[in-house]
Amino acid sequence: MSKLHILVTGGAGYIGSHVVKQIIENTDHDITIIDNLSTGRYQTIVTLEEMAAEKANQLHFIEADLADFAKIESIFKANQFDALIHFAASIVVPESVENPLKYYMNNTVNTTNIIKLCNDYNVGKMIFSSTAAVYGEPSSENIPVKEDCPLHPINPYGWSKRMSEQVIQDTAAANDAFKYVIFRYFNVAGADIQNRIGQSFPNATHLIKVAAQTATGQREKMAIFGEDYETPDGTCIRDYIHVDDLAFAHIMALEYLAENESDVFNVGYGQGYSVKEVISTMKNVGGVDFKVDQESKRAGDPALLISDNSKILKAWDSLKNSELKSKQPKLFKYDNLELICKTALDWEKNS
Repeated sequence: MSKLHILVTGGAGYIGSHVVKQIIENTDHDITIIDNLSTGRYQTIVTLEEMAAEKANQLHFIEADLADFAKIESIFKANQFDALIHFAASIVVPESVENPLKYYMNNTVNTTNIIKLCNDYNVGKMIFSSTAAVYGEPSSENIPVKEDCPLHPINPYGWSKRMSEQVIQDTAAANDAFKYVIFRYFNVAGADIQNRIGQSFPNATHLIKVAAQTATGQREKMAIFGEDYETPDGTCIRDYIHVDDLAFAHIMALEYLAENESDVFNVGYGQGYSVKEVISTMKNVGGVDFKVDQESKRAGDPALLISDNSKILKAWDSLKNSELKSKQPKLFKYDNLELICKTALDWEKNS
């Protein structure tokens, strides 16, 4: 694959920073990051710049908010981007129920504007950070969830991403020069295997990060939200994927678009773990007990979400003459809940 100039929105954030790390480690592409640092950390940018300097990748950081349409357009004017990897979203489900306009403005309106800029300035490839929340609460016959499962979001977060997906797909249908990969993430967790970057958002609500913070004494206790779901132990079941595996899939998507048409992929392991199983694993990995309260269900939480990941695995297998495959034969190599919990715990101990 030829050298690209990639724009990464939200590249100082959790998933975005791990994707930038993977680009640096596996390619010679140039990278520009746009981030308003509302949830990302500047120290993460510094770490990525050091990594890029070691590998001789060009990496540039611009602090900007995607809602500043004029400034974002000026960035497009000043650069010739070949691809966009778009994060920069609000992601807290209960908050989306309480403040839906924040989610529609940040996740859908800002995304629509940046898609327009891609078309205005001839950016031909887009990788979009979507979510399994677009499926809502699939019926039992649709578990594990395939990409053609009906899309019925049950909260504004899911709807904001579903709307953005539609804008991307309609735009590509009208513009043959614009191709996309939409990734529907399941539950992303863990941290860089070498412990250089991790999830730094101070008020994070992700289960594994909260459990890791509780195990390290940063939180006095944590909570299980609902124990009467229709699952074996009464708590929600999710498909957890290590952030480095998810990030690597984005590099695969760049290669995929060089040979294939636009597509939508689930990104998960196809294995579910309950909230209680995750907490128990974190306690075992950390060798520590901690207090867990029982609280009522949160708005917008489905009982069960597990991916069918056969489509993305088939796409990986289909790549011919792949430079990535020579470095990493398997698409996913960290499919282990204990490892995911350990990397999350190590990050909390050292960050």
